[in-house]
Amino acid sequence: MFESRTDPVASRFVFVRRMIKFATMGLIVCGVALGIGILGYHYIAKFNWIDSLLNASMILGGMGPMGDLPSDAAKIFASFYALFSGLVFISVMGIVLAPAAHRALHLFHMDEEDQKS
Repeated sequence: MFESRTDPVASRFVFVRRMIKFATMGLIVCGVALGIGILGYHYIAKFNWIDSLLNASMILGGMGPMGDLPSDAAKIFASFYALFSGLVFISVMGIVLAPAAHRALHLFHMDEEDQKS
């Protein structure tokens, strides 16, 4: 996917295009995770759509739930969704930062002769 250690560093255009691609993938993962939360809060906790969006957004963003959960099933869903959201956060950060980390490590491991050319 990325250039190997022996290949030259990718151009800025390739790097920016790669960053946009990975940021888009991160947004898609966040959107899917938000959709799961909205549907869960709407159908399991019986919240209306706006309250479902609010609660799913708050959990996914790490802030915590906004309202009281009416049933044990809703509380179980909320606890699993909170754990899932933590994993999504870590995964999205890895996806978004991967191109920048790769470029930094690639530049760090270049020989001085390679940097001059």
